[in-house]
Amino acid sequence: MTSTYADLWSAPVVSAPLDATVAVPGSKSLSNRYLALAALADGPSTLRSLLVSRDTQLMAAALETLGVDVDLSGDAVRVTPARLRGHVTIDCGLAGTVMRFLPAIAALADGPVHFKGDVEALVRPMGPLLRALRTLGVRVDEEGEPGHLPFTVHGRGSVGGGQVDIDASGSSQFVSGLLLAGARFERGLTVRHTGRTLPSLPHIEMTVAVLRAAGVVVDDSRPEIWRVEPGPVAGRDVQVEPDLSNAAPFLCAAMVAGGSVRVPGWPSRTTQPGGLLPGILTRMGASVALDGEVLTVTGTGEVRGVDLDLKAAGELAPTIAALAALADSPTRLRGIAHLRGHETDRLAALAAEITRLGGQAEQTSDGLVITPRPLHGGVWRTYADHRMATAGALVGLRVPGVEVEDVATTAKTLPGFVDLWTGMLAASDGHVVRDGLTAGPTA
Repeated sequence: MTSTYADLWSAPVVSAPLDATVAVPGSKSLSNRYLALAALADGPSTLRSLLVSRDTQLMAAALETLGVDVDLSGDAVRVTPARLRGHVTIDCGLAGTVMRFLPAIAALADGPVHFKGDVEALVRPMGPLLRALRTLGVRVDEEGEPGHLPFTVHGRGSVGGGQVDIDASGSSQFVSGLLLAGARFERGLTVRHTGRTLPSLPHIEMTVAVLRAAGVVVDDSRPEIWRVEPGPVAGRDVQVEPDLSNAAPFLCAAMVAGGSVRVPGWPSRTTQPGGLLPGILTRMGASVALDGEVLTVTGTGEVRGVDLDLKAAGELAPTIAALAALADSPTRLRGIAHLRGHETDRLAALAAEITRLGGQAEQTSDGLVITPRPLHGGVWRTYADHRMATAGALVGLRVPGVEVEDVATTAKTLPGFVDLWTGMLAASDGHVVRDGLTAGPTA
């Protein structure tokens, strides 16, 4: 990606230990699963605390293009399903959940559905999912580089279903996209993963949990094989959990700056990969406490290096890599080769940006080795990747002169990030930061 270094944001440097409570918006992963499944339900759904970001707005717009009514006007989102229509075009933007969840649903439409996306989306792998749809008898025409956007799914109003093998080594979203539509296939669907590794398994477990909560029968008793029985999908009234991965930069800020950051609404049990964060931060030197639904991370400003397998939670890797660049000893991150196919090649991007600021970060076959070195200011490129932007903000807490390129890309999953970040630094004495505004102390 060629950059002109436009739209630079000067990352603020922390001047005192933190004492802030940051209310994080709803989970993007859950929000888009709920939206996609609600489009297939047998009645309306109400989705409360749904994240409103570029990714979820792209999903809502795509479903409306298919004929589903998505009402975003109230405090809660109302989704009313309808017969899915074809002869339409869906803009995926850079949303992996849109480009990978909706092709199987589009196969149920009554005509062709064309999928396109942002320039950066054209390099994201789609081949395994498109091959799986063809195995199920769905016609797919690829109009660009094979195995990538753009392409057209020729819906015929129904899909027979059956069994399909898929290599989901590149993304667990391939499996989730098939499972979400499986109950509407005439014979249901059995999906078998055939690859050597399966990243982000918690995201598949999240999909299974969302399906079961909607009354869909799912058998996941055999490793890496999932069976979805045909049947109705119930419309539901759902409360969306906070996005635990989006909470990560704020909680890690307590480790970099010292002091405490609290995130309310933290679930005691969750299928979100971000639920692994408390254990990870404890290993890296933080004190972590869950009091009711409030998670508190307290740090001293010192960070320990770790050897960490992040296969189950690769979306945390940019944040953990930024933290590791500020640690007192080397860190090795494993199990994240699939991040090369995310919004950008995240392994290459992280290695490049940490090195650009004077650090040492080396790619391995499945991750990164980060050896702390004295860092200096400079431009931190984001590659249109929201998690690269928040990683740059975290480094900038300690390193003066960090200029984050295109910080607005955070709107993909966390609108108002800059206001939340600067508000966190200004907050104290139990004040709550929400939408960039500091409210009074909580009782």
